[in-house]
Amino acid sequence: MKELNLQSATELLHENMQSKNLRKHCYAVGKTLSEFYDFYSKEGKDTGSLTKEQWEIVGTLHDADWEKTTDNPERHVFELIGWLENYQVPEELLNALKSHNHREAQIRKPQTLLEWTLECCDELTGFIVAVALVMPNKKLSEVSVETIFKKFKQKEFAKAVEREQILQCEDKLGIEPEKFVGITLTAMQKNSELLGL
Repeated sequence: MKELNLQSATELLHENMQSKNLRKHCYAVGKTLSEFYDFYSKEGKDTGSLTKEQWEIVGTLHDADWEKTTDNPERHVFELIGWLENYQVPEELLNALKSHNHREAQIRKPQTLLEWTLECCDELTGFIVAVALVMPNKKLSEVSVETIFKKFKQKEFAKAVEREQILQCEDKLGIEPEKFVGITLTAMQKNSELLGL
């Protein structure tokens, strides 16, 4: 059995995903979950038994099988779970991945802090990238929380992004949308080089 650490998780992602933009999306979600781990720890919230690195692994792998399941979205996550049978994976980490794409795959609904954070930040990272790409220099450093919310209200802007999924952060995590967006943006700005923005 292989050990599942950030390096082996990234290698697994690269083996199964060729699109650089999709890879960057996975990095963005991973770095965002890592940032939220720190935020929750400071707030004294229960982050479960997983480490900060394992939170990042969840984000890094959440869409790892997307290229192979694009035409069968109900299979998305099932392929990934199959690949992970060759690795030592804590149940809590596996459950977090199983909770992803729950509307289509219907394996598990989000329940834990980690699972709901993944659910809410997944679409948001993509939206922030869309906002960065319309900035004069296409840089994350030019993006602010205010800019994001201005674009958020424009229904035609990045209309594929499910805004309601993001806004669940208030109900499910007890975090105001402005705060949630701010933490996600900070995580992405800290890793702008990795994200190519």
